[in-house]
Amino acid sequence: MIRKLGLLCATLLLATPLWAADYMIDTKGHHAFVQFRIQHLGYSWLYGRFDDFSGQFSYDEANPAKSTVEVTINTSSVSTNHAERDKHLRSEDFLFSDKFPQARFVSTAVKPGADGTATITGDLTLRGVTRAITLEAESIGGGQDPWGGYRHGFLGTTTLTLKDFGINFDLGPAATEVEMTLSIEGIRK
Repeated sequence: MIRKLGLLCATLLLATPLWAADYMIDTKGHHAFVQFRIQHLGYSWLYGRFDDFSGQFSYDEANPAKSTVEVTINTSSVSTNHAERDKHLRSEDFLFSDKFPQARFVSTAVKPGADGTATITGDLTLRGVTRAITLEAESIGGGQDPWGGYRHGFLGTTTLTLKDFGINFDLGPAATEVEMTLSIEGIRK
């Protein structure tokens, strides 16, 4: 009887698909990006990125609603390819990096859509203010990499209202929101 029970348990374990997996965001290989754009006086777009961030996600292909995401950004790593502007962005007028060195996003729910898309809601903490935000996400793809690992990539976008996070610096009426793009490639643990 014990042998049959052991055989049944082994069969059930082998029959269960191993779709759920945990991933580390590949920042060491520079296969992940956190970028933003904001209008400059309503005349053009200013683009930037954060060079130092980390994170992880859990992705369950069989049940995407059980997936989770966590990302931590070092706010002093902001880069717009202009040293004086970057210094201003780190100041109290914007990111206030001396007092709030990190921004953090933690998902609270994933609502799967069609064709590998999803709406991810979660809490973003920026400048000491935590607000619920929504990311529109899509699966780019996943599979074996040339080094014997397994990777999966996603693209997420959201728009943040600056005043929601205590950023009140007047950039003009066309620059009250910033568009964020997270291009994430994770390596399965």
